[in-house]
Amino acid sequence: MGKKLKNMTDTNLLLTITIVVFFVMYIGAIVFQGKGFLKPQTFFNILNANAALIILSCGMSLVMITGGIDISVGGVVALVSMSCAVYLDFGGGNVFVSMLLAVAIGLAFGIVQGFLVAYLDIQPFIVTLAGMFFARGMTTIVNTKPFNVANESFTALKETRVIVPGMGSVNKLGNYVNAYVEIGVIVALLVVILMFIMLRWTKMGRSFYAVGGNNQSALMLGINVKRTKFMSHLLCGLLAGIGGYVYFLHVGSGSASHASGMEMNAIASSIIGGTMLTGGVGNIIGTFFGVLSLSTIQNIVSSAGLDQAWWTGITIAAMLCLFLVVQSVVIARKKKMLQNK
Repeated sequence: MGKKLKNMTDTNLLLTITIVVFFVMYIGAIVFQGKGFLKPQTFFNILNANAALIILSCGMSLVMITGGIDISVGGVVALVSMSCAVYLDFGGGNVFVSMLLAVAIGLAFGIVQGFLVAYLDIQPFIVTLAGMFFARGMTTIVNTKPFNVANESFTALKETRVIVPGMGSVNKLGNYVNAYVEIGVIVALLVVILMFIMLRWTKMGRSFYAVGGNNQSALMLGINVKRTKFMSHLLCGLLAGIGGYVYFLHVGSGSASHASGMEMNAIASSIIGGTMLTGGVGNIIGTFFGVLSLSTIQNIVSSAGLDQAWWTGITIAAMLCLFLVVQSVVIARKKKMLQNK
């Protein structure tokens, strides 16, 4: 019970820090980069561009909470995009079956990798590294050339917009323009809510924290550690499949270069959101704000005229170092408090 209380306290503290940092950055963007950031559509565009990353980061957080990691998710997204694109354009497929295909690909990776990690006790980094190479290779086998999807049903779904009432703005011509989000944003928000509920109020969620905190203690509590680790990878794979289709809906094309480095952004978002690499501590709401913080700092760098890729990399590295230092301070403080008791 004491361990659980400690983990929840750490989680809440890191979550608070993440949310505060996001609002400070966004307010700073408004002050220093102009009134463009004041428009609600600017914020909604961040969600539109990062809906898939939000879903992937949720899955990554689940695995990291149990003390593991999954670096194959970017490759899975690319494979899902290419497979669905080929199926829709060259296979005469329909949109609903393409969604099932995306979910099936994600589940296949989750099941295989989860089995290897949980039941064969192979290091998750090695397993998912192999998964990443396999997914990238399979993407090229499916099709080597990038192309835009011309399927009419898919195009109609891709161009569907959900109007956000009362959040529009007046453009330079004096016309009122409605604020909107893409369908992928609705899916991403539903995933955030469901994963938050699962971690907060279900037995499986409590098992994730217990296993990530201490495997031996979890065993003594009667928790099936192997099954819990397997389920975390299974859910991560499932979310990678869903996130892959959301990404596909956003870009509307298949390409072997899609989602390059997306797994690293998912890991970075989880860490910024307060999920510890050591396991046992994390919060899906924090992960959500971690994605928003990562995207906001990228927008700030771009708005400042620093369009070169290395400036974005430098700022992300600085943010990661900041949050890793904060996590280290939190851990050291907690250890000191426990020693003094």
